[in-house]
Amino acid sequence: MRSGQRRRTTTAAQASATGTTTRERVGGGIGSDAERPDGVPKVQGRFGFSSDAFAEGMLWGRTLRSPHAAARIRSIDTSGAEQLDGVEVVITAADVPGRATFGLEHPDQPVFASDVVRYQGEPVAAVAAVHPEIARRAVEAIAVDYEPLDPLIDAEAAVDADPIHPDGNVVRHIEIVHGTPDEITGSVVVEGTYEIGMQDQAFMGPESGLAIPDGDGGVDLYISTQWLHVDRDQVAACLALEPEQVRLTLSGVGGAFGAREDVSLQVHVCLLALRTGQPVKMVYSREESFFGHVHRHPARMHYRHHADHDGTLVKVEASLWFDGGAYASSSTAVISNACSFAPGPYRVAHAHVRGWAMRTNNPPCGAMRGFGSVQVCMAHEAQMDKLAAALDIDPVELRLSNALRTGDQLITGQRITGVAPVAECIRAAADAPPLDDDRDEPLRFPGGTGRTADRHHVRRGTGVAVGFKNLMYSEGFDDFSTAAVRLEVGADGAPVATVHCAAAEVGQGFVTLAQQIVRTELWAQVVHLHQADTAIGSAGSTSASRQTWMSGGAVQGACDRVRERLLQRVADRRGIDLTGARREVLALRDGEIRHVDDGWSVPLGEALEDGPVEANYEHHHVRTDPFDERGQGDAHVSFVFAAHRAVVDVDPELGLVRVQQLTTGQDVGRALNPRAVIGQIEGGIAQGVGLAVMEEIVLDEGCIANPSFTDYLIPTALDMPVVDATLIEQPEPGAPYGAKGVGEPPTISSTPAVVAAIRDATGLDLRRVPVRPDDIALRRS
Repeated sequence: MRSGQRRRTTTAAQASATGTTTRERVGGGIGSDAERPDGVPKVQGRFGFSSDAFAEGMLWGRTLRSPHAAARIRSIDTSGAEQLDGVEVVITAADVPGRATFGLEHPDQPVFASDVVRYQGEPVAAVAAVHPEIARRAVEAIAVDYEPLDPLIDAEAAVDADPIHPDGNVVRHIEIVHGTPDEITGSVVVEGTYEIGMQDQAFMGPESGLAIPDGDGGVDLYISTQWLHVDRDQVAACLALEPEQVRLTLSGVGGAFGAREDVSLQVHVCLLALRTGQPVKMVYSREESFFGHVHRHPARMHYRHHADHDGTLVKVEASLWFDGGAYASSSTAVISNACSFAPGPYRVAHAHVRGWAMRTNNPPCGAMRGFGSVQVCMAHEAQMDKLAAALDIDPVELRLSNALRTGDQLITGQRITGVAPVAECIRAAADAPPLDDDRDEPLRFPGGTGRTADRHHVRRGTGVAVGFKNLMYSEGFDDFSTAAVRLEVGADGAPVATVHCAAAEVGQGFVTLAQQIVRTELWAQVVHLHQADTAIGSAGSTSASRQTWMSGGAVQGACDRVRERLLQRVADRRGIDLTGARREVLALRDGEIRHVDDGWSVPLGEALEDGPVEANYEHHHVRTDPFDERGQGDAHVSFVFAAHRAVVDVDPELGLVRVQQLTTGQDVGRALNPRAVIGQIEGGIAQGVGLAVMEEIVLDEGCIANPSFTDYLIPTALDMPVVDATLIEQPEPGAPYGAKGVGEPPTISSTPAVVAAIRDATGLDLRRVPVRPDDIALRRS
């Protein structure tokens, strides 16, 4: 039964049990191994995730999804669901009051499919009921008459195929022409075609959210996401509301890795709440989560490398087909990255790279850790090994001789003005101490004790790979982050700082960093973090390894303003002139305002007796430019590099692989929290190992065959190799504290290093990841 608008029955504070990240007396400034403020409650199970949110009188929402990868919808009959007791409302495309489509960069995806479905799992209708089981039964009672169609599942074939979307199949085509590639041929030429499967972000907390109507036509949404303000704008457009009528608050996020950049249930749950006038909660199951978010783009890549006899790389040719699935998501930026970094971190005078991001009837793909660089790194590093073999040059020496340096030019014409310690990364990874292990230990055999690998069959291999990518957004995007800092005297008389920033904490550690910055800049040891919400300006997305630079810069800038206002307050009180060069006579050090010439000081708490001091700051990075028609331009802000050496054991008879060790040298600029950096490196390597030998969404005619963690395997702690990391610290000019983002590089080159090691152990020409047991055992036989 449908119901009309009613006044809200609860308050926002009651609605969410999540989100406080305040933890007092956790010390440590910039450069220290400061503890996470949310670490203890998370390991004790006391942290509130979005799925824990609750509101008095709330309903439960559920989504009906297409079972077909491609089909026409002949009719939708919701009467069976509406007649069930406990069902409050059933909604379809006809009930969307505003824009019928949404999208991260391009609004091409329907809120609900109405005439055709373009991928398995596409939403068709949604219900709200008094109990989640009734909502499940209601969804099953909706009758949809489909006419199945032949799905378009090959991205390369999609270039010339009939369009599956009014905007066509080509989301974006990029061509980069560098130098005079048509006039150059190397003395030695190697080529190959490589493929990468569809990887899932596999975060632990499925999509969930709680929407509460405000009684005045607006709505409050408590949600786990990566970018509050972009979600808000898409929801408001679809609901025909002004942005200020849609207020988002970040609830506890159980991992993201890019999958939460796109809207999933946000529009549905808000629309259900507004239609019923009651709070509505939605929580995806693990299986539904596989259909509810984007994945990493599968790709097919053809490469041809040219070099002189001395190993100098002279030309790279590449054609890249990235499968974006049914809708655009962030495919335009992903293919831009893939083309920009197609040759790898090497000097090359001539290049011709062509890239296509395509629509197909496969599941939609978008952002994932590494964002376009992961795919091409697997290919360009295989090519470098092939080139080394053809030239009879050591693979490490070949990479070192061509490694990018500061001042070198990329194939996009941009010169590297920041630090580029590529050679240092390679040497750190390649020269790390060899693995000292017990090769007779059964638990370390490929497959462990359960698969009976014979140690006499086990072969060891070693491989090296190098990768790089951009930091922050590119191609002219006006990127910024906003933060507010308030400094005052707390209840116990000690200074207390409060930070308000919309940066989404998804596990990367911004909550830790923000406190470190305040303790360093303002000497306030107690730092409260206001819940991230849309009441303050945007902080941008937690992606592109950007929050340390962007939101860290915003917090630092706000602290600077607070300090200056506080110093001026003390100067006014004491009649001190701070104009011009005299500004330097007062300084905030060790919790005191000091006069550097006269020697007197004022405790920070005393300086705040007249009331709090607060300031806002909006941090922008340097301007970037879009590419021209030849793919040339200063499109990127900064770059980050990493190298990996993998040691693997392989049982060729069974096709089993055990990754034993990964050594890495990573360019970090400056490690603001070394322990957190190591955590990012280990986590990124786990995803790289997973892509190399385990993780793939298996598709059958566009339909997912393994939507569970029983069939989609990810590395566990027992699968993790020994990790030996060297942090290459060379501060980046222009970056707050000289720090670079560190989350993505570990994922980029760890995968090709593992594959190179498997090639070394088996002698097989492996060109696809993940490497499956049959790729080894059957190829060998």
